[in-house]
Amino acid sequence: MNRTLMAALVGALVVAAPAAQAQTTPPAGAPPEPPAVELYSAADAQAVLDARILALKTVITLTPAQEKLWPPVEAAIRGVAKLSAARRAERAKAAPPADFAEILDRIADAEAVRARDLKTVTQALKPLVAALTPEQQRRIPAFLGLRESDGLPQPTAELWLFEEEN
Repeated sequence: MNRTLMAALVGALVVAAPAAQAQTTPPAGAPPEPPAVELYSAADAQAVLDARILALKTVITLTPAQEKLWPPVEAAIRGVAKLSAARRAERAKAAPPADFAEILDRIADAEAVRARDLKTVTQALKPLVAALTPEQQRRIPAFLGLRESDGLPQPTAELWLFEEEN
């Protein structure tokens, strides 16, 4: 009895699927659907990045001497964000992967590039961090997207430096 019922359900789905798909196309003579609205434009992404950089600088509360060490940090963050956005656009144009091995290969390539970019930011940060007080240093990890575990900042997949790529 159960096999008969399952066969009937599968048969009904097979018959109904093309009809359901046909219903998604608008009827002839219907007005065209309005174009999709981009909810997060490039200008929005730039405004968010500007706000995050300003907020990070504000959270640290730099002294005049430390302020001189800030420009390379900001330039590195902006450069990484720009590269991340470019990689996302490139991925959107790429042909779909042929199989899971290609997916893993693409992930490996992306992680290697992100690692290089993160090293660029950390190299720019080192002189500034060396000049910060412990209190100033304590404020940075959580703001960047690191979580705390056992009293030490731990990595997460949510570093906003690469948000455009996600």
